[in-house]
Amino acid sequence: MEESERRQLIIEYLKGKATLKQEIFKNTSDAFGLLKNVLQKMVKECNVELEGETKEPMFAYRERGPFEAELKIAGDLLIFSMHSNIFNFDREHPIRQTEYIKANGDNTFSGIINIYNFLADSFKYNRDGDLGYLIARLFINQENRLYVEGKRQKDDEKITGFAADVISEEQLRKIVYNALVYCLQFDLLAPPYDQIKIVSVEQMKEHINHSNVRTGKRLGFKFNSDDI
Repeated sequence: MEESERRQLIIEYLKGKATLKQEIFKNTSDAFGLLKNVLQKMVKECNVELEGETKEPMFAYRERGPFEAELKIAGDLLIFSMHSNIFNFDREHPIRQTEYIKANGDNTFSGIINIYNFLADSFKYNRDGDLGYLIARLFINQENRLYVEGKRQKDDEKITGFAADVISEEQLRKIVYNALVYCLQFDLLAPPYDQIKIVSVEQMKEHINHSNVRTGKRLGFKFNSDDI
């Protein structure tokens, strides 16, 4: 291949895929901004309804920079994390069998927003060894459409492809409420006895100083993914 041909390939790439990825990043960033607004509104709404029921607000929102935000609800913490890169689905992913993707393969390129569930005490007491779980992830493509996969309740609507409409506040509210319901019903279980029956001196010192024995809602138990 001649130098001029290589240069032309680079130019064509920059005109095509690189520009596409820039547009998707902008869509994902805009969607994350809308999601942050949704979270703040939901915190205000829910705290108003719970006013007088508890000594402290049950809901709290905190922005952790341009790519992260957190929603605290009682003893649970949801962390919403936007990835700065653009991804594609693997060839075997069922999304590729939808008519929407078959009509335009570039619609598989997506930005991602991950939703993680942690125990609030894990951060409060700096328990760095504690575990969190990815409960959902949101894919946003060039047409500003949304695909969601992750954990779900049995009666939730199963999303099998990119939404027919562009991302909306209503869509995001539904996703957040589903995530909250899932977290509140996803209880903290004691780990198997044999897994914690031996503790080192170092671990015990850390436990005394920082309450730093590893904790997670399903520590020691199998945790499978399914569709949201």
